[in-house]
Amino acid sequence: MPVFNYLDTTPILGERVYLHPSCQVIGDVTIGDDASVWCNTVLRGDVNRIVIGRGTNVQDLSMGHVSHKTPEKPNGSPLIIGDYVTVGHSVIVHGCSIGNECLIGMGSIIMDDVVIPDRVMVGAGSLISPGKILEGGMLYMGRPAKAVRALTQEELAYLRYSAEHYMRVKDNYLNNTNP
Repeated sequence: MPVFNYLDTTPILGERVYLHPSCQVIGDVTIGDDASVWCNTVLRGDVNRIVIGRGTNVQDLSMGHVSHKTPEKPNGSPLIIGDYVTVGHSVIVHGCSIGNECLIGMGSIIMDDVVIPDRVMVGAGSLISPGKILEGGMLYMGRPAKAVRALTQEELAYLRYSAEHYMRVKDNYLNNTNP
């Protein structure tokens, strides 16, 4: 299993979690029930904590990391990802907070101390600058990302659908059947 201690800290996995054999989950990482971490993804909770919510998927080649605690910043920058979030392929999420039912598009970079509230879609290839606080129910795109428009009802429904789709796929892997 691709789970590694860091010092005296061991990752904690919820029920029915799928970890692809090529991913790496290291240190102070908590992964909620029905979540999945895919091919060649790294979640490195060595100098701060990482929390991945229920039903969340972190897709291939993504990287999750944190910033350490300092006297000037006693909590550092942990990585907190809510429930039913889709983190697309090759995403970097670093020391930020992502709410529930969000979609982070492929190749995006979310930097330290960013706060993404519930039900936000970040377009592929976007860069969210450090400390930015986004507004819920919106589509953000660009480098640096800017609010483009409110999400449609169909897009809002898709946020949950995307996470539930990945839950079905991970169940196929856990059950050892062809997807």
